[in-house]
Amino acid sequence: MLSSFGRAFRTADVRKRILFTLLILAVFRLGSVVPVPNVDVAAIDQCRAGLAETDQAGLYSLINLFSGGALLRLAVFALGIMPYITASIILQLMTVVVPRLEALKKEGGTGQQQITEYTRYLTLVLAVLNSTAFVTLAASGGLMPGCGQIVHSTDVFPIVVMVLVMTAGTSLVMWMGELITERGLGNGMSVMIFTQVAATFPTALWGVRQAKGLLPFVLVLVVGLMVMAAVLAIELGQRRIPVQYAKRMVGRRMFGGSTTYIPLKVNQAGVIPVIFSSSMLYLPALIAQFNPTSEYGRWINEHFVQGDHPVYLVTFFVLTIAFTYFYVSITFNPQEVSDNMKKYGGFIPGVRAGRQTVRYLSYVLSRLTAPGSLYLALIALLPTVAFILFDANQDFPFGGTSLLIIVGVGLDTVRRMESKLQQREYEGFLS
Repeated sequence: MLSSFGRAFRTADVRKRILFTLLILAVFRLGSVVPVPNVDVAAIDQCRAGLAETDQAGLYSLINLFSGGALLRLAVFALGIMPYITASIILQLMTVVVPRLEALKKEGGTGQQQITEYTRYLTLVLAVLNSTAFVTLAASGGLMPGCGQIVHSTDVFPIVVMVLVMTAGTSLVMWMGELITERGLGNGMSVMIFTQVAATFPTALWGVRQAKGLLPFVLVLVVGLMVMAAVLAIELGQRRIPVQYAKRMVGRRMFGGSTTYIPLKVNQAGVIPVIFSSSMLYLPALIAQFNPTSEYGRWINEHFVQGDHPVYLVTFFVLTIAFTYFYVSITFNPQEVSDNMKKYGGFIPGVRAGRQTVRYLSYVLSRLTAPGSLYLALIALLPTVAFILFDANQDFPFGGTSLLIIVGVGLDTVRRMESKLQQREYEGFLS
């Protein structure tokens, strides 16, 4: 494997892609620590220390995770790629219910390019809304409760400048992600998520070492690596449905007769259901911050903000399972797969083409989605379970969404790098 990395750097095209990706990621990390104008940096540092001790950052944990801690610094890239992720999920869901978007999806590359344009516009709209909400909360003291004033001025012009800078930062992040996809290595947005999540690991591990001592630090490492190995095994697990293509004559030449398979992963939905369910639980809590003294605000703050209440845990568990089934149903259409197989003369051995093929694919997919959804829900709740059992919510970096992202994006990036190498050599990372 190490020799394969050496060959990657000796190959000019792959080396340029790796260096370009690292350069973009360096700029990305720099923008995650540079604060926007009108921010009191000293007050921010003091407040972040207080939040870490009292665990009041649970409401913003998802966005703060995807921004690499930039949100609670009110940095230029405070929103990170969260608006783009939300916009992508919304457009993907709307392709099922909006005929125009469904037609664009079927047009291939041209239609996908138009959907990408819509995603960009929606990202800017969400960035304006999110930045306005966070800047308003920061100015009113609601972003970090009990920390006092964290901005120098609450006048209209400085607040508008903060909103514009955060929105521009999101636009720049979106552009850099597309640059990585086009000229770098891997999917740009996924690689940037991976970078922001991985950036929090050294600080979290060192915090365990300082707060708990050497033995808990080693225990966290061992448990984290074991959980990562289990996640890796499940992420690689798949059910391969064999497909046989009949032979057919086209002119004087014989085509077909080949055998392939349809790979159905155990975790067919990836990390999207966890992100979506977290966002759904985050929205009412964010709205409650604008009126925390009302009956609704007090109930939400009591049951949802800390993230360890039974109501929150059960709701998050059920939503993750429901969104897993929903997302799988819109991303894998058995009817469409069956029609494509029938169009090119393919069939599943022992299963009649047409309606029986659709039933068989739906049956297999539902049986795979059941353990996959439970796996996602349990992994997502891992940090909270660690907090309840071992008082280690802030000290357990190998948990939940971060672990799924690191394993999934790491596998995808290695595969892409290996495919680039195999265009020139037959040996890859796994040989």
